[in-house]
Amino acid sequence: MTKVPMRDALIEAAFALFPDRGYDGTTVDDIVARAGVGRRSFFRYFPTKEDVVFPDHEHSLTEMREFLEAARDDEDPIAKVCDAARMVLGLYADKPAFSVQRYRMTRQVPGLRAYELSVVRRYQQALATYLRARFAGSPQSTLRADVISASVVAAHNHALRSWLRADGDGDVWAAVDEALDLVRSAWHPDGSPAGAAAPEPDDVVVFVARRSTPMWRVVRDVEAALTPAGRAEESGQAADLADRTA
Repeated sequence: MTKVPMRDALIEAAFALFPDRGYDGTTVDDIVARAGVGRRSFFRYFPTKEDVVFPDHEHSLTEMREFLEAARDDEDPIAKVCDAARMVLGLYADKPAFSVQRYRMTRQVPGLRAYELSVVRRYQQALATYLRARFAGSPQSTLRADVISASVVAAHNHALRSWLRADGDGDVWAAVDEALDLVRSAWHPDGSPAGAAAPEPDDVVVFVARRSTPMWRVVRDVEAALTPAGRAEESGQAADLADRTA
């Protein structure tokens, strides 16, 4: 029989005790006694009792940062942060029963909820840091990076929590993909909103006038030529002139 690694044994012991004793009613001494190890062994793996509830997030954060740091300059940054979010999903989807039990407990224990929110903020900061570097030098780069990273986290968590509330029933990967695809469709690779009007190309306007033409008329005619309505009127006048001279 394969011996369970000590770290996993401590996690299993904790989650075996939580349903009967509750999170607050379960002490570190209870956990190590059930796992058959000493207190020193517990703190070797988990700095606090909260960490045994969220045992994989530190490693996941490190993997996410390394994944983003290895991104090539020619890769779509929006697609990259969506892929990074999918890496976190594996922590939950690979252990549905564990994830559902933890979700229920987190909803009931304010301290765990606060801990979870702090972890979510760190994931969002990792995404934003990457996007800020990619958008550096563009207008509102920090704002866009922060808004997009928040959108990715919100989309991921919405789909994930819907799955957890349904007791892990359904295809959470498909649900998260759908949510993240919505984020991607809302932004161009450069971070500008999808559907935004493309900037008009710069036109070269040549204006010919007699030296004696009053300045107020020059200004009026130039302004008319530079506005859409003025260009349309000018085009119509040119067409009338062509008809008269034909």
